[in-house]
Order: sequence, then C-alpha cells, then structure tokens
Amino acid sequence: MKEHYDVIVVGGGHAGTEAALAAARMGASTLLLNLSLDNTALMACNPAMGGPAKGHLIREIDSLGGEQGRVTDASTLHIRVLNTSKGPAVRTLRAQCDLVEYHRTMKHVLESTSSLDIFQGLVTGLLVSGGRVEGVVTREQVRFGAPRVVLTTGTYLGGKVHIGLVNFASGPLGQVAAEGLTEDLRRHGFEVGRLKTGTPPRIHADTVDWKSLTPQQSERDPLCFSHWSEGAVHDGFACYLTRTTEVTHGIIREALGESPLFTGRIEGIGPRYCPSIEDRVVRFPDKESHQVFLEPTARGSAEVYMQNFSSSLPLWAQERMVRSLPGCEKAHILRPAYAIEYDYLPPTQLTPWLETKRVKGLFCAGQINGTSGYEEAGAQGILAGVNAVLTLRGESPVVLGRSEAYMGVLVDDLVTKGTREPYRMLTSRCEYRLLLRHDNADRRLAPLGRKLGLLDDFRWNVLLRRWKTLEEELERLRSIRISPSPEVNRLLLEAGSTPLSESVTAEELLRRPEADYALLVRIAPPDEPLEKEIRERVEIEVKYAGYVKRQERACERLARMEKVEVPVDFEWRGVPGLSSEALQKLESVHPRTLGQAGRISGVTPADLQLLWIALERRRRKGSS
Repeated sequence: MKEHYDVIVVGGGHAGTEAALAAARMGASTLLLNLSLDNTALMACNPAMGGPAKGHLIREIDSLGGEQGRVTDASTLHIRVLNTSKGPAVRTLRAQCDLVEYHRTMKHVLESTSSLDIFQGLVTGLLVSGGRVEGVVTREQVRFGAPRVVLTTGTYLGGKVHIGLVNFASGPLGQVAAEGLTEDLRRHGFEVGRLKTGTPPRIHADTVDWKSLTPQQSERDPLCFSHWSEGAVHDGFACYLTRTTEVTHGIIREALGESPLFTGRIEGIGPRYCPSIEDRVVRFPDKESHQVFLEPTARGSAEVYMQNFSSSLPLWAQERMVRSLPGCEKAHILRPAYAIEYDYLPPTQLTPWLETKRVKGLFCAGQINGTSGYEEAGAQGILAGVNAVLTLRGESPVVLGRSEAYMGVLVDDLVTKGTREPYRMLTSRCEYRLLLRHDNADRRLAPLGRKLGLLDDFRWNVLLRRWKTLEEELERLRSIRISPSPEVNRLLLEAGSTPLSESVTAEELLRRPEADYALLVRIAPPDEPLEKEIRERVEIEVKYAGYVKRQERACERLARMEKVEVPVDFEWRGVPGLSSEALQKLESVHPRTLGQAGRISGVTPADLQLLWIALERRRRKGSS
C-alpha cells in the first residue's frame, strides 16, 4: 500500500464517502479509512432520504457532482412528494431506501473510483507538526501521511449504547466504537463535547397485522432525486400508520425509573426535533397519542423500522410498548431500540470552509460537527473534500452564502452559531428559501460543480440542453399573445378563471392563480411536448417571479438587521410568535444587536423578522 496521499478521509459514512469521492474526482490521491468496510454508507437509523430541507440538500449535493442522490435513486423502495399543499419553496422528495442496496451501491462506486484507495483501519491519532496535520496513525500503529485529513467519524467516536440501565461501548447497530481518537484530539487542544441520538426497535414483518393498518403508498408518477436519474414508479413497499395509545403511555411512565435519559445516566444532549417516545410522553402529557410509521428496510428482509418510536427504555418495556400499538399486538422485536452517546467537536472551532482553526489542513464533516442526518453529513462531506483539495492547491476554498444554497445555511449556522445539541436542517432556518428551491438546485450549483471538475461532459451537456429548453419556453410565453375567443374563454371558465376581454401574453395568463401549465398547453401548446420537470419549473418561474424579487429585496433588509441594536431592558416574552427554543436562547444570552441574535443556535430567520418588527415598533413609539 501507499504510505502517503494528498487527502485522507477518516470514516466511511455519508460524510466520508462524499468527501473521498469529491477529493478523488478532483484528481487528488485519496485514502478512505473506515473501521469496517461492511458499514460503508451504513443507514444506521431510518433507511430514508430526503424530506423538507434534507431533500434540498440531496439535490444540492447532486448538482455539485456528489453521489447521494444517484445512490438513493438506485435503492429506492418507496417515494413521495412532500408539502404539495404548500408553496414550491418547501416542496421536496422523501424516499424509503433498501439499506442493503444503498450500502452495496455506494461501496461499488468507491471501489470503482480512480485515485481512491480504501482500507479498513481504526484511526486512533493524528500526526501533527508545527500546527499542521501530516497524517494519521491506526490502532495497528500503521502510519499514513497526508497534508490534508478529513474527519468524518459519525456516531462512532467514543460511542456508548444505552438500553435501560445497561450501557456498553459500541457504535450504531452493534458496530465497533471508535476509541482513542478523542483523547488525541484533546491533546491537540480541541474542545470535545458529548451528544446523544437514538433509534427505534426493528420488528418482524410477519408478526404485524398489516390489514388493520392504514397504508401510505408510493407516488404513481415517476420520481427521482438526481438530475441524471430516470424517474420510476415503485410498487410493493408501502409504509403503514399506527398510533400510540394510553396503554403505551402508561407503560412508558411505569418504566421511567429505568430510563437512562431521566435517571441522568446519559450525559449527551439529544436531538430537539427528533425526541424519543418517552420524551414525547413526558413533555406532552395531555396528548392522547403519537403517530408511528412502520417502514420497510430492504428487499427480502423481514425487518420493519418503527419511525417516531425511538427509545432507550429497557427491553421488557419495549416489548410491552410495541405490543400496545394497534396492529402490533403480536409483534416480535428483531433489534431493540437504544440511545447512543458519542463525542463531537463544537463547530465554532472551524472556519467557514470546514478546516479546523487549531490544526491547519485538518477538516471535519458530518456528526463530528454536531449535526444529525445523512443529508447534512453528505453536504458537509462534499464541501470538506472539495476544500481539502483546493487549499492543497493554494486556491481559494468554496464558501457558499446563505442566499446560494441550503449548504451555505448549514455551514454558516454551525461555524457561526455553534450547536450544543444535534443540529437538523429545517426550511425555517433558511431566510431565502424561495430562492433555494428543490427544483432550481442545478442552476444554482452545477456551474460550480463543473468548474471544480466534478461534473463530466455528459452530465454537463444534459443540463445545458435542459436549461436551453427552459429558457426557450419562458421566452415563448413572454412573446406569444392570446386573444379572446369562445374556445379560450370556455377553457378559462372551466378552470374557474375570468374570461379574456383583451389579448394578453401567455406569461400573463399563466400568472393567474387558477391557471396552470396544463391549461396553457391546451390554449397555446409548444411545438414539442416538454418533460414533466421542465413544465413544473416553467410554471414556478412564471408564477413566483414577483415573490422572488420581493425576497431579494428582503435579503437586503435582513442585511441591515445586523446593525439594529437591542435595548438592555427589552422584554423577549413581549414578542408574539417567537418559538419556544428561540425564547429560551434569547433570554439566556440576551444579545445586544439583532445580528448577534441571528448567530444564536435555534433563533430562526422567522424569529428575526418578528424581533425586527417588535424593535421597529418600539423605536417608532419612542420617537413619537
């Protein structure tokens, strides 16, 4: 084996795979070190990809030339469009994946990538000299040299699993924990924190009464995440809905004395937006029930994932809890639920390009930075891999702005605000979400992916043709005029729209709330039928043009908020609409400016808007 590389990536999860692929595809000799090749791209929690904000991240990774979207498409069992009743800013996809196929496909991509070597080894220390990283050392005392190292240790770093009052060193799903590296990081001066996450039981499909449950079928339209995949309809793998009962809640309350979460045995802070079922029951005592989704995990597998039912209670309680759910009266647990604690580096120790401030050449991505989720990990991974290579070349690193990508929001939140709890990407964290839609990720980021060398000629030319078609159709709608006629007005009346009294452009007609592109095609069809994705993008571009311009102006106003001062005696509880998390953090920190408030983890752009309004009203009242 080689002893020296340009880039070494430590960890083969969702951050590590994207980092290693990006670095290798940019021409850097790259080594991916993983403590077990069998857990490459392991879906240790829910085998699902996407959802609000997370689906946006997948599209952005794909647009830059990453792999997560394509591997998701290759392993999809069930897929849906979310937030269809809402605006295009928050619409996205969520796919249930075959976790075995996801792992197999990603591992094959890694093994087939030139300039990339893979080796199974547990990294226990860094080689550092003069404040610069020079490589890593493994448990077997094997040394690999590199001027750039990317740490993507996931939940393995110092991993400890809790099931009731029993705990033991472990990675997720019984994997080996990564021990030794934490102590080395402290030795190099890094602050190390402790976080916690959890996972629900997996039950045997043959012991569930499926007929008594409500199925949620996959979409009937062909769908996919990647810009270069072919949409498909997926049959045979529905998700099913059940709910907790008062009996479930009674069992949970009975078992709280053996809960590591409520007895103080767990030191790490858990995820705010994905709490355990016992945490939900305690926090919301008046709620009669909570939704639980039973979801497939793989083709040919009897394992069923219990979404929204994560727990760290003892096994005896888990068995009774599971069997208290409608449809699960005879369910058999294959894998128990557990909580897992792990070490992380508070991300304020990083630059905006994910390089550590303390050790030059050392980058961090994924859950080591305090995030949760495969998508957040993949987004950081590709950026860390790219910037490791760019800085090695002496070029400027990529730093995406908050108005350019959800990736930019994610990284800016981490390195500016930090986090003391597992960070989850939410659409509410993004103040420019109408500009950063799921559908336009390619226009925003593919040119950068092409410049970096991550998009080959074939994929780039596919996008060029697609963009050309889109622009031509938009120009056609601006130029063609539609005159009043009995047939046109009949179609408009059928659609619930006002008949024409004078000619209008097709673009003006499409702006009407009642008109959609399908109606326009009946009135003024294009020369050639357009792809479904192009049709949807044309409609969004036309209908929301005014809103986009308004949001661009809002961007300028938000920039001015950085200069707004907060009075010392300001009453935070007097601001209606603030989220409970924001109120808690603001009262604790009491920022002196609105800009400072915006850098506090948990204070969303929506909270900032409310604060700005309250401060402006106070200023005007004082002036008068």
